[in-house]
Amino acid sequence: MTMTDPIADFLTRIRNGLSSRKAYVEMPSSNLKVEVAKLLKEEGYVLNFKVTEDAKQGILRVDLKYTNEGRPVIAGIERASRPGRRLYMRRDDVKPVLGGLGISILSTSHGVLTDKTARREGVGGELLCRVW
Repeated sequence: MTMTDPIADFLTRIRNGLSSRKAYVEMPSSNLKVEVAKLLKEEGYVLNFKVTEDAKQGILRVDLKYTNEGRPVIAGIERASRPGRRLYMRRDDVKPVLGGLGISILSTSHGVLTDKTARREGVGGELLCRVW
């Protein structure tokens, strides 16, 4: 059976892994998931990620990050655009999440970008998710 929303599955695996205090989560890999994981690492929300090749499409392993007190660094992560209802934002509509304390991840013509980078480059696109 095919998956209808692989990005929602990616975010749910991270959310569930954090709530059960896992050190890492694994999932089937895709180019879009790798780009989102790269942005999460650059912004400091996850420790690291790694793609392991297998006979099919590869396995993406995301190492989750916690504070010194053991709380997850990611307080919330939500899918914005869905297959049934895509959310596109013009460059003027891209706003900070929680006054700049979180990030939005957009799929643009310049690649997968955070809201801050999209505003700086003056591009809009599909709003994939919000992380805070």
